[in-house]
Amino acid sequence: MNTQSETMTESLQARTAAPANISSNQAFLWSVRRELWENRSLYLAPLAVAAFALIAFSLSSILGIWQQQLRVAESVHTLPGPEQPYDMAAGLLMGTSLIVSLFYCIDALYGERRDRSILFWKSLPVSDLTTVLSKACIPLLVVPLITFLVTVALQWLMLLVSSAVLLASGQSAATLWRSLPLAGMWLILLYHLITAHAIWPFPVYCWLLLVSAWARRAPFLWAALPLVAIAGVEGIIFRTSRFAGMIGRRFIGEAPAMTMGPNSVGLDPATTHATVGRYLGSLDLWVGLLIAALFLAATVRLRRDRGPV
Repeated sequence: MNTQSETMTESLQARTAAPANISSNQAFLWSVRRELWENRSLYLAPLAVAAFALIAFSLSSILGIWQQQLRVAESVHTLPGPEQPYDMAAGLLMGTSLIVSLFYCIDALYGERRDRSILFWKSLPVSDLTTVLSKACIPLLVVPLITFLVTVALQWLMLLVSSAVLLASGQSAATLWRSLPLAGMWLILLYHLITAHAIWPFPVYCWLLLVSAWARRAPFLWAALPLVAIAGVEGIIFRTSRFAGMIGRRFIGEAPAMTMGPNSVGLDPATTHATVGRYLGSLDLWVGLLIAALFLAATVRLRRDRGPV
């Protein structure tokens, strides 16, 4: 009995003392999962906005058919194209993804220092580099992917609602299905999310992560103050606003990623031409990525040295 008890005790001690054999890839994936577990707004906010947009679109579709039946005697109707509400829904979700990414980055490293959970996370066999890269991966990959999937689901449901309303009013939905190029819209949406809303504003996200790792309080204020000060000094001395314009273009995703036609609306694939070569050949893109890398390196160093606030 004593021998068995001693064996179990030694086994438990060995299991407790043995270091966790976790590869860097596994540690990175688990770190990304941790961010999703701790920040449910990353997917709850787009889902809530999508639900609101679907309800509004459903009411608009029902009222639109009702008004059309009341005005059956009219021969001329000024109606928007069938893709306009779908583009508006995509734009609404893209704006939501931008807000979610900004608020996530500004609180990503400051939050764990504020609630002192950084002491627990630093005790795990996960390096500061892995932790920072997993947090930088959220606005770069995770949020655009969530936004794309939610937008595709929303637009598909919108198409089903439109078809149901048309069928209920005795009309055919075949024309709507033929005139709505959802596949092309989804392809351009994915391209736009990756280029204009993930890679292009990535220096802004990395700057927010840097401030989040450095600030002891009010990280949003410390993130905005230097930018406002630089823009103000430039305006006073040189009477220009190039710095403010550059930050604004990064912030809203105004990247050299696509050329809009004169009659294009939103992400209409019929008049929007993706220009990958122009995007990859942009000097501003690579300078921004270099600055983002420097910000990330500084963030890793700060995360290693900083403690709870």
